[in-house]
Formats: sequence, structure tokens, C-alpha cells
Amino acid sequence: MSDVRGVPETETTQVEALVDAATATDEVGPLSEQALLALRHGRPGRAVYDDGLVVAYAHVEPAAPGESASAELVVDPAHRRRGHGRALLRALLAEGPLRVWAHGDLPAAAALASAEGLERVRVLFQMRRDAGPALPGVALPDGVTLRTFRPGADEDAWLAVNARAFASHPEQGAWTRDDLLRREAEDWFDPAGFFLAERDGAIVGYHWTKTHPDGLGEVYVVGVDPAAQGLGLGRTLTLTGLHHLRDKGVPAILLYVDESNTAAVRLYRSLGFVPHTVDVMYGTPGT
Repeated sequence: MSDVRGVPETETTQVEALVDAATATDEVGPLSEQALLALRHGRPGRAVYDDGLVVAYAHVEPAAPGESASAELVVDPAHRRRGHGRALLRALLAEGPLRVWAHGDLPAAAALASAEGLERVRVLFQMRRDAGPALPGVALPDGVTLRTFRPGADEDAWLAVNARAFASHPEQGAWTRDDLLRREAEDWFDPAGFFLAERDGAIVGYHWTKTHPDGLGEVYVVGVDPAAQGLGLGRTLTLTGLHHLRDKGVPAILLYVDESNTAAVRLYRSLGFVPHTVDVMYGTPGT
């Protein structure tokens, strides 16, 4: 007998095993970093249980002002084609307007979204480049200096710049101090790969890099304060991080960028990045 309910913290290991199984089967992770951090830090989502076992799971981010709630769903590969994903999605849709990420844009996810009346509302590219090919040099604009992040000292200033740089971004711009500190506590966090650009003693941009357990490097996030736009800092900071990752010996470098951000896509293509995978967000009409 199956039912949909919240996941207690004592059962999150079941969800982690389900996520690992889905990743191995689909060759793409079904949950974002934000969803996994919530699961590990006391904010598990909802699940479909079948005879006491978690067979499908959903992480939900509450709606921000003026936005719809967003969700990510995954079904255990051993329990697919039994209506569990549909039951979970319908339970979430019954609570109000919703947007749902489909990582990898898999055919089964597209079919479920279409059957439930959802439409594509956002596309996120994962782009990659080999680390080996030559990179242009880094030239800082006049009056701008570069240093690395100082844990315990730079959090508030960085959060303020991040909020301004991503004021219209539904996820990144809403980061809190807790969001930042959780990532600083992760094994992959390395302040030596977190670069800050300063002008007149104030942070005006940054490039936070990441190295994954499998050795891949990532352009984790690049942001520029709107007050410093026009200096070419986006390209300069991107190159700073790329040189750092290449010098670390990573075999390849990945990044995520919205399809609609044509200026960023153009910049990354000019630096040798090409599309690798696609994530699609589906939403109820009008969201």
C-alpha cells in the first residue's frame, strides 16, 4: 500500500540510496545541490512510501514573494512505471502553483509533465570544456585588485554583493548566511579557489570555483555587482577561476547557465565551453 507523506530525519538514508540508484541508472543526478543539502541538514522533503519503503521523493523550495514554489522529483528505478511519480507530483500540484525541475530532460520526465498539463518555462545548460587547451591571460581593470575569500570575515559582504548581482535570479539571489555556511562546511569547499575582486576596498565581483569528488572542476558561480558592470569583470573573473582549476590538474571544467542568458552563453562559448546536458523546468500555465 502506497502513501505520500513527509520524510522523518531518521529515514533520510533511504532517500540517499534512492538518489544514488537513480543517478547510476539515468547517468544524471536527480536532485540539485540545494536539495541534497536540505536533505542532509534537517529539512527532508516528501516521499511516496510503498509497504514502508521510500519509492519516490520530492524536495520542495517554498515560494518566494512573487514566485511559485519549485520542486525536484525522483523515483526509485526499481519501482518505476507504477504511478508513484504521478502520485507525488499530483500531491504537490494540489497545494498550489508549482515549477518542477527535470534534470537531464529525460523522456519519462517530459512525458509526465505533459500528461499533467505542465509546460517548459526555463532551460538550464550544463556546458563543459577540456581543461587542457590554452586560455587567454588575465588582465585586471584599472583600480581593481584580486584576493581570495576569508572564511569568518567575508560572509556578509559577499552575501550583499551576491544579492545585488542576482537580484532577478530565483535561487542564487536569495541565498542566506546559512546557505553559505553550509557550503563552507562541505568537504569540497576551498577558499583558495574562491576569488574576490575589490575596488576601493569593496567587493565588486567574485568567482567561486568547485572541485568535484570525481575530479571535475566547476565554475560554481560568477557574480558582478551591478555598480561595476562594464569593466569586463565577468570575463576576467571567469578566466581567473579557469586558470586556477587548470593548474589544479582537473581534466575538464563544467558550469551551469540559463539558456536565456545569451550574453553569458556567448562568453562561455568564446572560452571553449560547449553544451553537455540540459535541465528543464516545467511549470503550471501562467507561472
